[in-house]
Amino acid sequence: MQVNSLKPIKRSNLRIFFGKKVYRMKRYTEWVFDDKKYAKNKGEEKLPHSVFKHRTPLLRQLKDVDMQLQYNKITNLKIAAKKINRIVIQPGETFSYWKTIGATTKRKGYVDGMILHYGKVTTGVGGGLCQLSNLIYWMTLHTPLTITERYRHSYDVFPDSKRSQPFGSGATCAYNYLDLQIKNETTEPYQLIIYLTDVSLVGEWRSVSQPTNTYKVYEKDHQFTLEQWGGYVRHNTIYREVYNRNKECIDDQFITENHAITMYPPFLSQGDERG
Repeated sequence: MQVNSLKPIKRSNLRIFFGKKVYRMKRYTEWVFDDKKYAKNKGEEKLPHSVFKHRTPLLRQLKDVDMQLQYNKITNLKIAAKKINRIVIQPGETFSYWKTIGATTKRKGYVDGMILHYGKVTTGVGGGLCQLSNLIYWMTLHTPLTITERYRHSYDVFPDSKRSQPFGSGATCAYNYLDLQIKNETTEPYQLIIYLTDVSLVGEWRSVSQPTNTYKVYEKDHQFTLEQWGGYVRHNTIYREVYNRNKECIDDQFITENHAITMYPPFLSQGDERG
């Protein structure tokens, strides 16, 4: 892996404000004029076969973060989950995270939740939905579906604690310009199931046939580098092994590489939960 050097970028509030306007308008234009066929129909019944299922905890104690934001996040996740749950991606169709969910406004019931803004914890209406995009991205890596658009976190804000997934195996989101898009290039429909329990956000990909392959996602070349500007940057690459029904490894595929500015001392005791 070629290690990329990163450094914090300072932008004025005015530039950030107008930058968002420009990027959002560009995305709206793409939705209207591109040649993609976006998935929009839901199945009344679940497709018969589970391809991959995963869950993540709804509440985490984060250092210096008000727990009320975690409860607000649950409210936001419930609203977004209803928009996505049971959507079916037919062959040739593309799932767009933000086109499906829509804008996260107070009028729709969204409340202030935690968002990460240039490496800092702040609040915003609809905050916390990165947990949902992270979940969908992680599950999709365990399917034959094709991820055509995904953005990584530029900052690593919280140290690892009880991590079960590799660093950088999520997908950050910001309406509507940081999108997660997934294309079904297979010959069968896939259905996305999303719901909340009392303690977990649960997701599942389902299809009409039993999966022929299974996947194991793992990281390589994990390291922290001390940069000339005085901070640390975290790096790794993500791969996945592909196994057939006889549990034989038939492929080892490169997925992506990650580089993120670290907002904590990386070599001290890591006792706080990550976001």
